[in-house]
Amino acid sequence: MTVLDDVDRGLLHALHLDARAPFSRIAQVLGVSTQTAVRRYRRLTAEAGLRVTGLAEPYSAGRQQWIVRLTATAAAAQDIARALARRPDTSWVRLTSGGTEIAAIIQTAPGGPDSHGLLLRDIPRTTSVTKVSAHYLLHTYLGGPTAWRGHLDALTEAQQRALALEVDQGEVAWSERDRRMADALRQDGRASLTALAAATGWSAATVGRRLEELRGKGALFFDVGIDDRLLGVTASALLWMSVMPAHLDEVATTLAAHRELAIVAATTGPTNLLATALSPSPQALHRYLTTRLALPSITGIETAPILRTLKGSS
Repeated sequence: MTVLDDVDRGLLHALHLDARAPFSRIAQVLGVSTQTAVRRYRRLTAEAGLRVTGLAEPYSAGRQQWIVRLTATAAAAQDIARALARRPDTSWVRLTSGGTEIAAIIQTAPGGPDSHGLLLRDIPRTTSVTKVSAHYLLHTYLGGPTAWRGHLDALTEAQQRALALEVDQGEVAWSERDRRMADALRQDGRASLTALAAATGWSAATVGRRLEELRGKGALFFDVGIDDRLLGVTASALLWMSVMPAHLDEVATTLAAHRELAIVAATTGPTNLLATALSPSPQALHRYLTTRLALPSITGIETAPILRTLKGSS
């Protein structure tokens, strides 16, 4: 397995700060040659699962997000998970709980003629699925454009300032060409302006201006994924928590500051707070669950070990 050194970790951190920064700029910040930065990026892409993905901020783009839990027979679960991962409307697919449960995030367009097709039709017709529950994602406290802190510990404050982008949240009206650009970036977040121009029908200069506008308004962000085992993660789990509604915001805000968590989101359903925990060992996960996570306002918690990730952000 690939071993990440300081340059690799610096490159990962740099991409989180500005996923589309030129390699020459990243190299300057890291204190290496441009050739070295390019070579490391290609190696991590080939050997460590590194992937840069452009994502439209769902609510800005008029999309809804649902987290769906499916329980299936052991023989069928992996095939169902692979089928979900191939769909363009899924953005996150995990196999959990002994390999018989699947968790997936699904995006829908409210009001469309088939806006909830996967939720209401496709899954119930799969006879090997024995149980389905769907939870509407109400608010993301950690995740999305905010990376797991384990990816963000390589660069100094000065290096971070040299790469950080300013985002001024604002309203954006999405056009069909914007959506085509987002689709292309979903496949390759570092796609060239020429490739994006071909996908949209705009000129490269227009693509560049619109891309920066969408990013500056927070309507488009970039996820940087890598095999977290290379960062020492050997135990990960989904945490389905029940929190007293009056304390939900306080608890979620507190948990979003925990280094052990990569995702914290409020949902509908009997469990109204979802988190993803990443730990260096089962023992460390146990300590976290029984100490820092043991807050009085959390009235119930279900821990579902993640066995396999079939699809990350795209």
